[in-house]
Amino acid sequence: MGNHIGIIGSGSWATALAKILTDNNQHLHWWIRNEETIRHMQLRHHNKHYLTSVYFDTGLLQLNSHLEEVVKASNTLILAVPSAFLRNVLDSLPANALADKTVVSAIKGLVPGTNQLINDYLASRFGLPLENYFTITGPCHAEEVASEKLSYLTFSGVNTATTEALAARFNNSYLQTIVNRDVMGVQFASVLKNIYAMGAGIAHGLEYGDNFLSVFITNCFREMQEFLEKYEQFQAGSGKEAIIHNYNASAYLGDLLVTCYSLHSRNRTFGNMIGKGYSVKAAQLELNMIAEGYTASRCIFEINAEIGAYMPIAQKVHAILWEHLHPEEAFLELEKGLI
Repeated sequence: MGNHIGIIGSGSWATALAKILTDNNQHLHWWIRNEETIRHMQLRHHNKHYLTSVYFDTGLLQLNSHLEEVVKASNTLILAVPSAFLRNVLDSLPANALADKTVVSAIKGLVPGTNQLINDYLASRFGLPLENYFTITGPCHAEEVASEKLSYLTFSGVNTATTEALAARFNNSYLQTIVNRDVMGVQFASVLKNIYAMGAGIAHGLEYGDNFLSVFITNCFREMQEFLEKYEQFQAGSGKEAIIHNYNASAYLGDLLVTCYSLHSRNRTFGNMIGKGYSVKAAQLELNMIAEGYTASRCIFEINAEIGAYMPIAQKVHAILWEHLHPEEAFLELEKGLI
């Protein structure tokens, strides 16, 4: 793992990660698509579109709109673009672009169209071995990182020592790091919690109260665990190593809770608009940011057709978003099955 770090993406989470690393005096190569954003950051020292309160020491930043140059200059690459755009961004690179690179995914989503985990896409497109792939997950809103409120991130990789070395580069006074080996499970948990946060938002938009919401989220967690266990069994058939899980940890339960409850959650906000009667298109235009749970709901629906987990909540969210089921009707049906 080399000292040259590159960040791909310029949204709120990419900006928050850049803040963490530059606060730790790390030099960054940062790919930003928009030249105007680069010029503004060089002149005013902050991202004009996201987390505008965060100011950077631009002496630590090499800003560049040419992706291949950032990739070539970096030993460690952090992917922080919405999953829906990942293929459009990376497919311009040659097939050997990630050879001998360490790749860290900060993406909480699946690749639409193929329903792949990020590591599976990178393996098929660039031949990236799993040993060179790591994930960042956990309850960590970019807005709270910007204001330096204590947050916790989980770093996952198949080699614990290497994962710990990576995590240490992020650890500071407002960012604590946790390490585990459940590379697949944490990715699916981060996808599922966005779907359930949309459901929580829909419930709020329908004017359900806190009592219902607590029961709803409890059932979401049970459903998440059911999917992760079924997926593990499915993978066991392919000879992959079983991992001992603690689903009560922050990368699973913690991230679910904060995404369902927090006003910072764009997935909850999106769902709230759907519950209040917005169409999907109108909610997307109003939010003006990517809510990963929308495309994730379709991906998980299709994956679960093969996995076979019992997921009535995720299925109802999918039906609301993709099959035009009325939210009130969907939740009246869900009420009867919650425990």
